[in-house]
Amino acid sequence: MNAPPPFLNAIFHQPVRTRLCLLLHRGEPSFTQLKASLSITDGNLDAHLKKLSAVGYLHSRMIVDGRPHTVYCLSESGTEAFREYLDCLEAICAFAMLARDD
Repeated sequence: MNAPPPFLNAIFHQPVRTRLCLLLHRGEPSFTQLKASLSITDGNLDAHLKKLSAVGYLHSRMIVDGRPHTVYCLSESGTEAFREYLDCLEAICAFAMLARDD
């Protein structure tokens, strides 16, 4: 029998935060861009950003380009943890496919 699938990081394993981290993994979106891409409220986005920040997975910085705005990205530890999360999802899918073939 194959080993059980790996443990998923609960910080990322929430639908909005998974999608949020995919956006953060690709670049440095602003709050407005994240809100529009995710189709969520200011308060909902703020709550998810705070969860990521509380565990050290998020960086933010202010940009003054005409009108000041904040951009966000995953921290080094956040990027590493998110890659591990994606690897775990991939392993789970592979495990499910093997189990299906048994």
